[in-house]
Amino acid sequence: MDPQLFPWLILFAPLAASALILFLLPRANVAAGAVGILASGLACFLSWKIFLGPALEVSAQIPWLEIPGVFSVPIALVTDNLSRVMLVVVTTIATLVFIYSAGYMRGDEGIPRYYASLCLFLFSMLGIVLAGNFVMMFIFWELVGVSSYLLIGHYFRKDSAADAAKQAFLVNRVGDFGFMLGILMLWLATGSVVFSGIEEALPSVTLHPAYLAAACLLVFCGTIGKSAQMPLHVWLPNSMEGPTPVSSLLHAATMVAAGVYMLARIFPILLAAPEIVREVIMWVGAITCFAAGLMATQQDDIKRILAYSTISQLGYMVVGIAVSPVNDVAMFHLFTHAFFKCMLFLCAGSVIIALHHEQDIWKMGGLLGRMPLTALCLVAGTLALAGAPGFSGYYSKDLIVAYAHGANSAVFWITVGAALLTSFYMFRLFFVVFMGKVRSDHAEHAKQSPAVMTVPLLLLAIPSIAAGYPSVAGHFFKLPHGEVPHIVHYALLAALGGGFLLAAALYARGPAKDPVRIPFFANRLYIDNLYDWLVAKVQGGLAVLGSWFDRWIVDGLIVTGAARTVWAAGYVMRLLQPGNLQAYAFFLSAGVLLVLYLLVFR
Repeated sequence: MDPQLFPWLILFAPLAASALILFLLPRANVAAGAVGILASGLACFLSWKIFLGPALEVSAQIPWLEIPGVFSVPIALVTDNLSRVMLVVVTTIATLVFIYSAGYMRGDEGIPRYYASLCLFLFSMLGIVLAGNFVMMFIFWELVGVSSYLLIGHYFRKDSAADAAKQAFLVNRVGDFGFMLGILMLWLATGSVVFSGIEEALPSVTLHPAYLAAACLLVFCGTIGKSAQMPLHVWLPNSMEGPTPVSSLLHAATMVAAGVYMLARIFPILLAAPEIVREVIMWVGAITCFAAGLMATQQDDIKRILAYSTISQLGYMVVGIAVSPVNDVAMFHLFTHAFFKCMLFLCAGSVIIALHHEQDIWKMGGLLGRMPLTALCLVAGTLALAGAPGFSGYYSKDLIVAYAHGANSAVFWITVGAALLTSFYMFRLFFVVFMGKVRSDHAEHAKQSPAVMTVPLLLLAIPSIAAGYPSVAGHFFKLPHGEVPHIVHYALLAALGGGFLLAAALYARGPAKDPVRIPFFANRLYIDNLYDWLVAKVQGGLAVLGSWFDRWIVDGLIVTGAARTVWAAGYVMRLLQPGNLQAYAFFLSAGVLLVLYLLVFR
């Protein structure tokens, strides 16, 4: 088969599967799952073929939107090194999640709908990865938003799930509006929406630095929304209302990773922009990674803890984009994070299923002997996420922190502080869930998940450990070489050890309830409350304005006013047409006199 066709097959296999399930298999649970697994498996196989094969920068282009001399947008799928690595990550993790879902979703009443939405989600993310221009990327960007709405709201009969789906969709639209404006500004400045065309045009066009800075920061708004950076992070923890495999795919390799991938794709444009752009990106990422860590320390829902850890790690990646000389530094952490975060969520899903959909960690406990394989995988994921030496996260996170040390000392210490918090809340999760005494009847009778759920965990454990090794990472990335300052190693090891010791001191004995309660952190820094207040105020103000407009403009001026105008006109005409001969003679005489007056005296 012609390798030029591989990207097209990778992209459209999930879409074809989604359509097949939706229209031909709407009630066939097993067949729907099989079609979804086959489609993702085919995409995964071809992605590895592209990655291991000869370099193929751009597949055949198809003319699409064109106004001669004004606008030209071809349909082109880019398969450079950046997209090839991302294809491997997305399709490999998606295939394992599809397989895991066969066990997790067993007995669910909406299995075909679930797999159809999941295939659409995969198609949308692959479109972002392969897009060669901003227009294609934005279309798939919005499709990711639509498909995530369907998946987060899978349990649509639950009010909380329906509300979470709406929140995710609407909050992302805020960031997407800025993203769209940024794309338009870059097009107006360079005359191109193709990534390579913009990069080539920037050196030859005369732009005010403030214009380019504004355009890049507006594009960055897309990342703030999609990758859940502050202050648009609020939707991601609430998205945990969806099925756990969806959470795993969304957090590991798809939706939230799209924002970081987009920054990596436009990295040359960011380098050409004024320094203030990367400065803003750096601080947004740093504040996000630390603040999300604070919030995670006091969460009781096992999935929400992992959700805040995702926000924090995305903050690291955003910092990596801002402080490093190449985009591979941030992508390296995205690469390693995808595997261990997917595994952590699937571990959480195994625990949730074993405990009959219980998600409160304080109703778990004592699961180490009952679910040993899940516990082992969660420990591996915890060590990788916390950055323990020998695990993948150690290599990728250290590299970002090392560049932060060279860029800004304050940001360096913020990222170290976030590493301390990561170690603390992840070991807190492990101790509370797996150690101590059993705290509920469901935990008492918990048992290890079936093989269809356990095997993906064990397969993900391998890259969670080894994906960061230089001998492995060198095949995927061209990372800069250099001596990492000793203070970086010492600070991160101290953060790892300090977080572990603090968590062990507080939670290793399996307390019945949390000995530490900090309402400010437990209530997510009250940011959600602030949004609720603002929405209520804005909604209330708009309601008052709408009521006034409806009463005085629509009803008063348009409806009632029109009726009164017609009535007044009729009244005047009635006075002028009374049916009285004397009145007609009077009006006629008055008219004649008026005309004579005008003729004589004017």
